[in-house]
This record gives sequence, C-alpha cells and structure tokens, in this order.
Amino acid sequence: MVTTPYYIYDTQLLRDTLESIKRAVAEMPDTYVHYAVKACTNPKVLQIIREAGFGIDCVSGGEIMAVRQAGFEPKGIMFAGVGKADWEIELGIDEGILCFAVESIPELEVINEIATSKGKIADVCLRINPNVGAHTHANIVTGLSENKFGINMDDMMNVISLCEQLPGINFHGLHFHIGSQILEMDDFKALCRRINELQDKLDCAGIHPEIIDVGGGLGIDYEHPEQHPIPDFDSYFNVFKQTLKLRKGQKLHFELGRAIVGQCGRLITKVLYVKKSGAKQFAIVDAGFTDLIRPALYGARHKIVNISNTGDDLETYDVVGPICESSDVFDKDVRLSRTKRGDLLAILSAGAYGEIMASQYNCRRLPQGYTTDELK
Repeated sequence: MVTTPYYIYDTQLLRDTLESIKRAVAEMPDTYVHYAVKACTNPKVLQIIREAGFGIDCVSGGEIMAVRQAGFEPKGIMFAGVGKADWEIELGIDEGILCFAVESIPELEVINEIATSKGKIADVCLRINPNVGAHTHANIVTGLSENKFGINMDDMMNVISLCEQLPGINFHGLHFHIGSQILEMDDFKALCRRINELQDKLDCAGIHPEIIDVGGGLGIDYEHPEQHPIPDFDSYFNVFKQTLKLRKGQKLHFELGRAIVGQCGRLITKVLYVKKSGAKQFAIVDAGFTDLIRPALYGARHKIVNISNTGDDLETYDVVGPICESSDVFDKDVRLSRTKRGDLLAILSAGAYGEIMASQYNCRRLPQGYTTDELK
C-alpha cells in the first residue's frame, strides 16, 4: 500500500532527459558525462541512468557502495569530496575507480600512503579552486577562494610537482566545480576562461593533463517546471564546446546531478487540516522538512499543485508541515485550487536533494520512493 508522503519519479521524463544529454554531446569527441549521485540514489533511478551508459560522480564511500550495488562499473566512478576518510580511500583503491578528485596536500599524502601500502598506484585529478563565482545561493557556491573546496590556483604547480614525487600517485588531470543551480551561462564561460589560463601555464611547464573535469552545476526551472521539464543542455554544452580550449587527446568530463533528476521527481503529500488564523489560511500536510529540507535549509521554492482538485477555484494558503519547528514551511501565499482535508498536493521539481536528504527527526519514518512504472 502506498502511503503519503512519498516520492514519485517519472521514468519517461528521466529517459528523455538522458537522451537529450546524449544528443547534445554527440558531436563532442572524448566527452564523458557522469551522474552526481548525491542528488538522488533511488535504486530504480540509478538503474535507468546506468542503462543509458552514464558514469558516476561520488562524494562518499557509501555512494560508491550504492552505485556498485546498482551495477555501475568502477572505471566510470569519479570520487570527489573535501573530507575522504581512510576507509573510503581504501574502498576506492580496492574497487579500482577511475579517479580521485584530490582537494588538499594532506589528502594527497594519505592517498599515496594507502595506495603504496597496497602496492597500487592511485589515479588523481587535482580539484583546483578557480575563484570563479556563480549566480546562485550562497550555500551552494563552491568555486570561490573563501570556500572550503579545492586547491588554491597559486599552489597548482607545486602540488603537481608533489604528485610526480609520490610513488603511489599518478597525476591524471584537473577537476573543477563552481557551484549548483546555475542558470547563467556566463558563469560557465568564466570557468572555461580560467581553465584556459591554467592550461597555458601548464603548457609552459610541459605538463599535459589527460582529463579536464569541469564538474556540473547546471540548474533547473523551479518556477515553471511544466513548461521546462528538460534543461537547455544544448546551450550548456555549447559553452564548453566554444569557449574551452582543450589540448589534443584530452578527455572532457562533466558531473551533472540536479539537471538530470530534478524535474523527474515530485513529493506527494496529503492535507491533514485546513486551518484559518486571522487573515491566514494554512494547508497543514503530512510531509515536513524531514521529507524535503530544501525550503527550510535554503529558502528554496518549489511549485505546489493540488492534484485532487485541478479546478480554477483558487485560494491562498501557506503550505506547512507537522514538524515542531517554525521553519517547517514549504511555501507561503501559494495559490491553490480550493483545498480540503484529504486532498493530495504535489511538490514539484523534487527529484534532486529530496528523498536523499530525508531524515527521521521527530522519529518520523522515511518517505518511500516509487517510479511511474511501479505505480501504473
């Protein structure tokens, strides 16, 4: 029996999104797209992404185990993250993953120590902080010098030199990521120009990285999800095709998460009560920030619709959850078709950072996730 709140994933939209990406990169040789699995690890979603031939970007040992269980090959796994534990590094080496994205000299030394103890050599890309800003929420900007991520550009040459001295390390390339939910293509152009500058410096030193990994960050349309269910991948990839100056034989890697799964998921919740308080009208639902934390955490806004009543008899509601916190609000002053107890509301564009970030605060049960194939 399906009980609310639960997530539902539109498998046809997911497949259409994946095909749109494949078409957009069809004429970009040596280009590889990885799915940033932190966005959603629903097993059925992972299965569809694996069948489409995408690689994986992981940021924890648990994610490596999840994608291996889902059937992804180790040689398609990039392992990023600013704080990799020893057991996670060991797991990556034992599995034979494609590459570690290294974010500091101490991390590089630990990877070398562990790899050497196993008689192995670990392939690494150095995550360089390009000091490129992104027009997005401050909590999801990652490419500024003030952020915790990556190696300072001024230290790049010294760290590459250190890689060459460490017996358990093979310098494979450079890795970048400037943030998430980015809709301004100029931000990606700025990243490309910075990479071009760094590559010019490497050319002068006779250093030729095999991989240039530009991360991800492409956003989705939270305001009008039904009009724009698939992001503008053509414009996104064209930025890199036209602005990034790759060297002969270099492989270009992308790591998209939200752009792949964001629009295919929605959170379904039931109205428990409609409460009037002065001029306010509250639709109190059985989902809370334990099920979808983005509005409470970032002030993010998701479109909400009443799927039990699709009429034009609109009224204004604050849609709120049952958690004992004032921040447990999905949105305020939402125009919905007249809503009553027992109606089902759909919170759209919840495929990324929804189910995966759910918690059991207040001892609540975790929401289940289903695909449209399962609920036919």
